[in-house]
This record gives sequence, structure tokens and C-alpha cells, in this order.
Amino acid sequence: MSQFLFVSDLDNTYVGDDEALGKLQQQLEQQRQEHGSKIVYSTGRSPQLYKQLQEEKQLITPDALVTSVGTEIYIDSSDSYDTEWAEILSKGWDREQVVATAGHFSDLVPQPDSEQRPFKASYFLSEEAAQELLPRLESALKERDLEVKVIYSGSQDLDILPNGGNKGKAMQFLAKRYGMPPERTVACGDSGNDIALFAVGDERGIIVGNAKPELREWYDRNKSESLYMARSACAAGILEGLKHFGFIEGSA
Repeated sequence: MSQFLFVSDLDNTYVGDDEALGKLQQQLEQQRQEHGSKIVYSTGRSPQLYKQLQEEKQLITPDALVTSVGTEIYIDSSDSYDTEWAEILSKGWDREQVVATAGHFSDLVPQPDSEQRPFKASYFLSEEAAQELLPRLESALKERDLEVKVIYSGSQDLDILPNGGNKGKAMQFLAKRYGMPPERTVACGDSGNDIALFAVGDERGIIVGNAKPELREWYDRNKSESLYMARSACAAGILEGLKHFGFIEGSA
């Protein structure tokens, strides 16, 4: 056993099975105390909605928190997001233009104000409308020379982010800061906005057994030894994957 960087999505990944979550948190806290491992939550939630979940589920305090689909990073429980990461994302980002462009599509329903963040514009979009709308939206953004990334996940959530911002790049930014190599970094997720965690490099990836169709389809096209598809759901699936990769003791 040695130090590693643990990065996990929250809803329906880290959280979703209270009994397994208790076991996982015990293992992670032990790894942190004994080996100096780092714990990072990477969520689509805003800081406000994250705090609600943390209190509700008694989540252990992470070493770093990545919110708003990778666009904000908070180190050591700071209330202010990391300025170095914000500076990287601000290059070429024009939120007003992004919102104005999205406003031309009536099927895009803005998410609550709490979910509208400095480096993220978020909408609800039905699965029925998505197939036809997404290519048109991406073309409209491109026509205005907006260098952005459009992420659709969970058959309902659409986020428009700066090109340099996603969960995967935020993970690599933190890994560099902590001096953690890819082979000692493990990411966990269940939906489309977690694909960035698994697609950026050689980090280890755990896809929980209850993964959404868009992530399962991506996995089927991109199978590799660095990716593990768990049989169990949520935290039980994470434990299974951590054992598979040898980050904690036991057989998967």
C-alpha cells in the first residue's frame, strides 16, 4: 500500500449506497492517515449544492473539491476557488456570448441560479430534443468563434464550459500540484460528464456498475487495462475497483 490520489464524482457514484459509503470512507481515511493519500470530490454540483450533500451524507472532508463540472477548484476547504485554475479557464471564455447563443434554442431550459457559475452555463434538455439540438448548438457556438465544450449527461443536464475546463483536466491539474503520477491516480464516475476523467490520460478509472448508458457506450468503445467496469453500484463498485487496482487490500 502506498500514497495515491483518489478522485470521485459524487451523485450515484460515491453517494448512493449508505452502507458501502461508510466502508469506503473508513478505507479512504485510513489511507490518508497512514500513507498521505489525497481525496478529491469532483462533482457537477455547485458549491452550495455540494455543502447540502456533504451535511446530509456526512461526507469526510476532501483535500480538494472540484465543483461545477471541473470549472472550480477549492483547496483545503477554502471558500475561494483556486485563482491559478481560474486564470487557465478564463482564456477565450465569454460567458455572456455563450448565454446569448444558447438563448436562441427554446428547448434549453436554464438550470437554477445556484447552478450558473462564472465558468459554466447550465441547462436542462430532454433526451428527445437532444439528438437534433446538440449539433445545431455546437455549430452556433463555433460560428461565433466561442471555444467551448458542450457536455450532455444523465439524459437531462447540458453544460457549456470553457475549452480548458472539465473534470479530467482539473484532476490532472491537482495531480501535478500534489506530485502524483497517473499510475497512482484513480478516478471514479457514472455518467457522461465523467468521461473526461477517463479520457485524458493514463490515470486508472473505475466505472461503477450503475453507470448511465452514455458512459457504458463510451467504455465499450474505449476498453483498456487502465479502466475497470465494476459489477457493484456506487461506493461498493468503487471499493471493488480500488481492490482491483491494488490501491486497497482485498480481492475484487
